Amino acid sequence: MLTGRSGLAKTSSLPGKTQLINHFLINEEWYLVDLPGYGYARVSKDSRANWAKMIRAYLSKRENLSCVFVLIDSRLPPQNVDLEFLIMLGEMGVPFVMVFTKSDKQSGSRTAQNVQTFLAKMSETWDELPRHFVTSAVGRNGRDEVLAFIDEVNQQLRETEGNA
Repeated sequence: MLTGRSGLAKTSSLPGKTQLINHFLINEEWYLVDLPGYGYARVSKDSRANWAKMIRAYLSKRENLSCVFVLIDSRLPPQNVDLEFLIMLGEMGVPFVMVFTKSDKQSGSRTAQNVQTFLAKMSETWDELPRHFVTSAVGRNGRDEVLAFIDEVNQQLRETEGNA
C-alpha cells in the first residue's frame, strides 16, 4: 500500500506468510522492515516461539529503529495477542503507532466502532494512547496520512542527526 508496488511484500489469505525479516530500501533513503506476524498463523508452536524470539531480539537491539507500525485488523474486537504485543513494546520503550487495516472490508461506522472499542480497551492500562491510523490497502485509505507521518519521523531524524 505505501510504495504503490503490488507484490513487493508477500501477502496471503492465510496468516503466517512472512516468516523472515524482510528489508525494503525506500527511495535510497530509509528502510521499511517487514517482520513476521505475532498473532494467529497456522504454524507449529516451535515456529511461533522462534518468531517471537526473533521479533523481540530485533526490536530490542535495533539502535536505529525509529518507529514500529503495528498492524491490527479493524474487523476484529480487541485481541489479547495485539494488546500484549503493544504492552511489550511499551515496556521495551519502542516507539510505535497502530495501523488499523482492512477498513474496506466493512462499513465505515463498524470500523470506527471497532477502533474506538480497541482504544477504550487500551485506555484501561495506558495513560496516553499512541497515534493510530485507519487504512485500506484496496481503497488506499489512510495512505497519505501514514506517508505524512513517515515523512515527519524522517525529518525529525534528519534534524537530530544534523544537531549531533
